[in-house]
Amino acid sequence: MASGSSAIAILLVEDNEGDIELTLRGLERAKLQNRIWIVRDGVEALAFLRHQAPYQEAPRPDLVLLDLNLPKLDGRDVLVSIRKDPGLRDLPVVVLTASDSEQERLAARAADAFMTKPADFQQLAKLVQMVSDLGWSIVKVSRVSARDQAGGRPDGPDR
Repeated sequence: MASGSSAIAILLVEDNEGDIELTLRGLERAKLQNRIWIVRDGVEALAFLRHQAPYQEAPRPDLVLLDLNLPKLDGRDVLVSIRKDPGLRDLPVVVLTASDSEQERLAARAADAFMTKPADFQQLAKLVQMVSDLGWSIVKVSRVSARDQAGGRPDGPDR
């Protein structure tokens, strides 16, 4: 990895064991260097994001992969809570769902991206590779490195 960069942290919010396994295999197959945490319902997701018990030591993820159909607290409600929370609202969220309906897309409009869960492993690998090609899943450049590259000012080169 380049100097000044590090693997990003991904929070996967998914209750289906098969989908968890496929996602992990897809990320591994895409050879992405990331740290992945898994929670299985909406209540756990918000506890993780807010550093509530038992997640007091949890890192702030750089990306959330969020299933919409979750037990205890629906993914739509999790997404609304994220966007209403001043400490979380800028967190990138990709909604993953088994449905491609317009109703699902409308429910997820507060997300940064919406992706229909693939039906098989090859489709998942392609989906994960598309996400990595966006630059989200490979590295996160520190703000200090970005500022240094911009000439020492956070808004661009010195004039």
